[in-house]
Amino acid sequence: MSDKSYLDWPFFEEQHAALEQALDSWASQHISQQHEHDVDQACRTLVRQLGAAGWLAHAIAGSEYGAAGATIDTRAICLIRETLARHSGLADFAFAMQGLGSGAICLHGSAAQRAAYLPRVARGEAIAAFALSEPQAGSDVAAMQCAAVRDGDEYVLDGEKTWISNGGIADFYVVFARTGEQPGARGISAFIVDAGTPGFEIAERIAVIAPHPLARLRFNGCRIPAGQRIGEAGQGFKVAMATLDVFRTSVAAAALGFARRALDEAMQRATGRQMFGQVLADFQLTQAKLAQMATGIDAAALLTYRAAWQRDQGRTVTKEAAMAKLTATETAQQVIDAALQMFGGLGVVSEQPVERLYREIRALRIYEGATEVQQLIIARELLRAAKNRDM
Repeated sequence: MSDKSYLDWPFFEEQHAALEQALDSWASQHISQQHEHDVDQACRTLVRQLGAAGWLAHAIAGSEYGAAGATIDTRAICLIRETLARHSGLADFAFAMQGLGSGAICLHGSAAQRAAYLPRVARGEAIAAFALSEPQAGSDVAAMQCAAVRDGDEYVLDGEKTWISNGGIADFYVVFARTGEQPGARGISAFIVDAGTPGFEIAERIAVIAPHPLARLRFNGCRIPAGQRIGEAGQGFKVAMATLDVFRTSVAAAALGFARRALDEAMQRATGRQMFGQVLADFQLTQAKLAQMATGIDAAALLTYRAAWQRDQGRTVTKEAAMAKLTATETAQQVIDAALQMFGGLGVVSEQPVERLYREIRALRIYEGATEVQQLIIARELLRAAKNRDM
């Protein structure tokens, strides 16, 4: 069992520890050790389970829409993702995408849009997706080519999106497209596009090393009502960044969950594996590695929950969230690799816990801003702060 002493840190309040304990117990009964071969159906099932049990209420904001509170509790989201990730990477994915996919509606949607979509997201009755990346525009959002042209009371969308999680199973997609109010990132708007809208199709399903629903989307003369635009025209980049600022920290939390599970597995292996008349844990090399793993996890956790706490205090966390994601994902990769090494040949056997973790962690160092992008963000914020101090 993972060390839970971090729940006593001053970042948390009593309800946070209670939330983690309740979810850990629920997950142990409902999703622990799931092995799913039909990933689409597994995700649909997990979303329904998470919604029925009330966990998705934390992924949205607004009690009138079925949310757990008036605003998103970043620490709660992080604890939920960390806990689910320890049990099942797919369960963490299912929860996270409900939040990320509907986050723009929570933060900038109209009352009508919130009422139409958020209650169904919270109940697990509608699956959400966030469609920002394109074949030639990932981290460089300003290079976006997908366009939305105003035509009376409608917008007409043309272009493609790719690497879209929940692509192919989502009931609606928050799509970012160039509307041209200004050059670059300042001429982008956000729209809600329902699955099945004429002119919208799933162009390709994408298979990855840690299977989850992923697709390339195509829009060809796709007409949507102007009322499906989220926020003001030309403000889509701000909508996207505000959404990512909420959920980027939670990516770090998911990495923590993977790392904690890997350390648990490593501890069991080290204390039970007989070798040369003693157990693996008796070797100083093993002890040193375990110490490095535990220290790295705590360092990443401190950065993660500092960022989550700061956001819940209403502070800007662009730099802090980037630090948390960079450190937690890179550390988790190292921890999991070390755990797998302790298992030897058994570590690369398909569907062994450490083998699954090895595949699951890799994408976290890329999505929602690759490690190198986080480094650029941190440096940019440092330089900006230094310039402001010198003025």
